[in-house]
Amino acid sequence: MKNTIKMLLFAVTFLCSAIAMAQSTVTGTVLDPETNYPLPGVNILEAETTNGISTDFDGKFSITTKSQETKIIISYVGYLSQEFSITGSKDLGTITLSPSEFGLQEVKIIASVAVDRKTPVAVSTVRAADIELKLGTQEFPEVLKSTPGVYATKTGGGFGDAEIRLRGFNSENVAVMINGVPVNDMENGRVFWSNWAGLGDVTSSMQVQRGLGAAKVAVPSVGGTINILTKTTDIEEGGNVYTTLANDGYEKYGVTYSTGLMENGFAATVSAAKTDGNGYVDGTEFNSVNYFLNLSKQINENHKMSFTAFGAKQSHGQRQNRQLIETFNKSERGRKFNADWGFKNGQVTFQEDNFYHKPQISLNHYWDISENTSLSTAAYASFGSGGGGGFRGVNKFGIDSDGTSEYRTGLYGPIDFDKIAAENEALGANGSETILRASRNNHNWYGVLSTLKTDITEDLVFLGGLDYRYYKGIHFQEVTDLLGGQYYGEADFDVNNPLGITQVGDKINFHNEGLVGWLGLFAQAEYDINDNFNAFVSIAASNTSYKRIDFFNKLDSDPLQETDRFNFFGYSAKGGANYRLDDNNNVFMNIGYFEKAADFDAVFQNFTNDNINEDAENEKIFSAELGYGFRGEKFSANVNLYRTAWRDRNETVSFQQPDETRATANILGVNAIHQGIEVDFVYKPTSKLDITGMVSLGDWRWENNLEDVQIFDEEQNLVDTVDIFIEDLHVGDAAQTTMALGVNYKLANKTRFTVDYNYFANLYARFDPSDRGAPAPDAWEVPDYGIFDTAVSHGFKFGSFDAKLTGRINNIFDTEYIADALDGADSNAKTALVYYGFGRTFSVGMKINF
Repeated sequence: MKNTIKMLLFAVTFLCSAIAMAQSTVTGTVLDPETNYPLPGVNILEAETTNGISTDFDGKFSITTKSQETKIIISYVGYLSQEFSITGSKDLGTITLSPSEFGLQEVKIIASVAVDRKTPVAVSTVRAADIELKLGTQEFPEVLKSTPGVYATKTGGGFGDAEIRLRGFNSENVAVMINGVPVNDMENGRVFWSNWAGLGDVTSSMQVQRGLGAAKVAVPSVGGTINILTKTTDIEEGGNVYTTLANDGYEKYGVTYSTGLMENGFAATVSAAKTDGNGYVDGTEFNSVNYFLNLSKQINENHKMSFTAFGAKQSHGQRQNRQLIETFNKSERGRKFNADWGFKNGQVTFQEDNFYHKPQISLNHYWDISENTSLSTAAYASFGSGGGGGFRGVNKFGIDSDGTSEYRTGLYGPIDFDKIAAENEALGANGSETILRASRNNHNWYGVLSTLKTDITEDLVFLGGLDYRYYKGIHFQEVTDLLGGQYYGEADFDVNNPLGITQVGDKINFHNEGLVGWLGLFAQAEYDINDNFNAFVSIAASNTSYKRIDFFNKLDSDPLQETDRFNFFGYSAKGGANYRLDDNNNVFMNIGYFEKAADFDAVFQNFTNDNINEDAENEKIFSAELGYGFRGEKFSANVNLYRTAWRDRNETVSFQQPDETRATANILGVNAIHQGIEVDFVYKPTSKLDITGMVSLGDWRWENNLEDVQIFDEEQNLVDTVDIFIEDLHVGDAAQTTMALGVNYKLANKTRFTVDYNYFANLYARFDPSDRGAPAPDAWEVPDYGIFDTAVSHGFKFGSFDAKLTGRINNIFDTEYIADALDGADSNAKTALVYYGFGRTFSVGMKINF
């Protein structure tokens, strides 16, 4: 018996020893090739096994292999994979990954991409893999909703109608750049995400720089900068086909192919996709075709050329008008209710819709002048065509308080366009009483952005360059549907056509052009000592010029039909420093001041060429930020304190009037303070589990009251002049408190599962300027809400191809919440006009790589 036990013990000991001898420990550190900084989250996999881990926050890894002789594969999104043959335990030392996209590093220079623990700004980066996993059928900006300081909504819920606010600032004051090229409208600063439908398909990474950010060019980064880098072209040949199906008839099909970098130095990538659906909200059917093309050429060792073209042609119905909470509750459609659509001849017809096509084209040249000096230049052009629909004439689209209307089918029902058409037809020679029209906002935009980078010493880098832009905006309304009538007539809206008899396609109401010129120069010095201390100083100066041509309010013979060109000088100065206390801790600070030229509407205040405000005040912004970062083996965190003071702020605010028409207020000279604290963290308790979280606490308030604010109706007539009492009231339209908690678990090497919880509070309704004519309390505070989202992706073999299935559910528990509100007369829930957020939605997608 004793001998048997001894033999069993010997066998067990021998077996354990054999297993131990068969195993090896492989270690190493993975670095970014451009910055030489650690790359956290890099995938380390033992070939032909499910044995894998990720690098920690210092780029380090240690993996115990299952075999002594094996292969280790190191991979990371945006970089070429590397493979190492291993025999026994081994330290691979420092491993530098190469970009998987040709020309991507040069684009990063133009785009002013911030580097973690080096660039002294508050920054969050979302990479292509996470965008693919989490986007689903969400609007593109919603991918950022777990980022500190961000509040993104679908507004009315139409395809591409999303809006994003950063630290309480709306899109006019958040710079959005695609490959370093600013895309904010040059007249009003707005960003229309529907112009970029499909951008998620071709985004390599998206970075949010909160506050003044690292951008060298003078951009409206009061709240921050959203820096989007699209794909350039893949170094390796390959492609994919993909499809997504989702709720409410959503269907998407797409294909991408890359030639890879060929022996002659040429590479090409092409991508296209088609998207259709009915929309979650009633009457928001949509269709979109998006495309992307990149052609690159390595001319010689010193010169690269890259041509990129992308865009999306889309059209969609909209829910433009908010409603009372009571209206949504009484409607059978609930939060899906939309008053802005109906039927004509049995076909869905939109009272409000949007259609646009904005191709963006750029030609980039990268020149390595010497070992220490390079020049990166992007020449670009954009041609926008399209606009938004609405009605003209008698408003027959309202709903009575009991939900009835003679022009609707049933209680809170869709619009009966056939009844309106019958009435117009009966008017005969008197023309249509009510028509559908489109407000067009076409534009031609050209620009050149050039950046010179030179290493003055080993520690000191200089960057400088120019930013030139020319913009021509073409604005008019046109008749799109006479709704059964013979013509539409309206006297005096066109002084050059006093009869005003129009047919479909004719211009009505207004027709003007806005010409905007921009010339900017910038310079920046970056100082870097032993990777422990980094500092930068940046200055920029720009001249903005405006000119307006009015074809409707001025006779062709009137010299005032075309104004002079008015110039406004702006400048910025900012600097910051980052100090790495040790391998785990760093602190940073930045400070900046800039003067931003008044926008187009602040100069031409009443939408005419008369009473021009040629001495419009520059907006003045001062911002300061202090930050701390911690990077440990399993835990990393950031803490940021910020304060932004805004003087002589000017805005054009559009709001809905009680009769459901829209009005606009020019608000000039208002001051505001935006301050707060932001905390975000990542915890990796195991190589398979990531836990992320953030808390953002803001205090955003108006500083002063205003006098003589002018309000205009849809016909651009001055209808009222009011005083606004807003001193010390909260800035509305964005949740001032946000929190997020996320779990990302690797069920297997190619299988990921995520759950995200987002919480929003202290959301105050936008105010109607005409309701602030006397001291009053804060606008209505929308109820707090939180929503859960989840996603899972699974990679597998589909024949000889690699494939991936991705499923996503947004708002898992079908939480009912108000995402957007316009304050009512009594600043309460009863009088507020609101948009509800979406209920539960889902999507399932498949991608096959070849």
